[in-house]
Amino acid sequence: MGWGDVGAFGEPSKETPNLDQMASEGMLFLDFYTANPLCSPSRAALLTGRLPVRNGFYTTNAHARNAYTPQDIVGGIPDSELLLPELLKKAGYVNKIIGKWHLGHRPQFHPLKHGFDEWFGSPNCHFGPFDNRELPNIPVYRDWEMIGRYYEDFRIDLKTGEANLTQIYLQEALDFISKQQASQKPFFLYWAIDATHAPVYASKQFLGTSQRGLYGDAVREIDDSVGKILKHLQKLGISENTFVFFTSDNGAALISAPKQGGSNGPFLCGKQTTFEGGMREPAIAWWPGHIPAGGVSHQLGNVMDLFTTSLSLAGLQPPSDRQIDGIDLLPAILQGKLIDRPIFYYRGNEMMAVRVSIYKAHYWTWSNSWEEYSKGINFCPGQNVSGVTTHTKEEHTTLPLLFHLGRDPGEKYPLSFASDEYQRAMEQISGVVQQHKATMLPGVPQLNVCDKAVMNWSPPGCEKLGKCLKPPKSDPQKCFWPH
Repeated sequence: MGWGDVGAFGEPSKETPNLDQMASEGMLFLDFYTANPLCSPSRAALLTGRLPVRNGFYTTNAHARNAYTPQDIVGGIPDSELLLPELLKKAGYVNKIIGKWHLGHRPQFHPLKHGFDEWFGSPNCHFGPFDNRELPNIPVYRDWEMIGRYYEDFRIDLKTGEANLTQIYLQEALDFISKQQASQKPFFLYWAIDATHAPVYASKQFLGTSQRGLYGDAVREIDDSVGKILKHLQKLGISENTFVFFTSDNGAALISAPKQGGSNGPFLCGKQTTFEGGMREPAIAWWPGHIPAGGVSHQLGNVMDLFTTSLSLAGLQPPSDRQIDGIDLLPAILQGKLIDRPIFYYRGNEMMAVRVSIYKAHYWTWSNSWEEYSKGINFCPGQNVSGVTTHTKEEHTTLPLLFHLGRDPGEKYPLSFASDEYQRAMEQISGVVQQHKATMLPGVPQLNVCDKAVMNWSPPGCEKLGKCLKPPKSDPQKCFWPH
């Protein structure tokens, strides 16, 4: 989902009444970012509090390339990483993930091996249907074992866009919350639904109800589900003990626009890019009785902060034996303080840009290659900014392109290199970048090797269902990442 998909952030059709109400009862973060413009690395960052380049969710197969966890990926979240649910266990929390995991699908990467107690969802995106000979359909898990596959046991109609997955995920959330409230145990619920990821889907009662087509239908169903979860917390009398945060893993995918793509509001480009549209996200914090209603924060935030903030809420300290990039947002949320911190925009193994205060400096610009662009793949449709949205990778490390995001949120007007403002801002930014690079110890890249033999041929539980498929011979290759 994109920044411009929510009414509270200015979406004109005003089709997200529940998220808008959540914002009016809580706090809007207008300057909130993901740690990467793609799904898997940003999820790894959320759960570890660390940049993907530190936790291994990146590739070195080519410079500045986005990589994720398709079915044939060999890597996944390393055992050496400490995930939020593992740490929350120490304070007695019960942890559940509902929806997309995306941190590796081989047995050693299973969520229940990394701190979660329960899982209902899938290790990969809902791509397909596949033929189960060349490519297996994606499994859906309940806890340790698969209970079926997308398109076979969990229907997604690609013609109409109908699927009741969001309703299933909603019911799972409500049941889990009820169970924990009854047992009086603190809980962490990671509700990672994926209806707005192409191929977009919605359940029958939402199909055709949006001015924005099928994508809008999916957004409306997500909005309705969030409303039901918040009402459920209130009905059970635990809303004042429950901190809820709504955000997205990356900006809306404009490659599938306008029919299957969302809106990144006034921001440049979308998913896959390190322009604002790829990494600035809608973000709402809700905690009745604690967060002042109707608050708006200009705190620079990042999904990695949810790691540190959650630990703080549970009375725990972040691990001290590793670099944690997330900060505790509670002073910003509860007392309106502004904490000085930079935002780093990474694409693969390269720091492409950095934001310090209101200024953003691009050290590299690239939307996507001419070769991919000529095939009709465009991450910035209708948004060509000369010298900025480049199709050849452009290096600006000696003279970064600088934007004032207050006056120019769309990154259309780079500041003049000769101006005093440029010199002053870059003096400060250069120091921040120097310090960041001096302390950067990249993790072992997990997204370099692909092998068809590791795909979802015979996940745990397939025997009971008679759904085990025969894998091909192992043939590890370097993954190809064009973006």
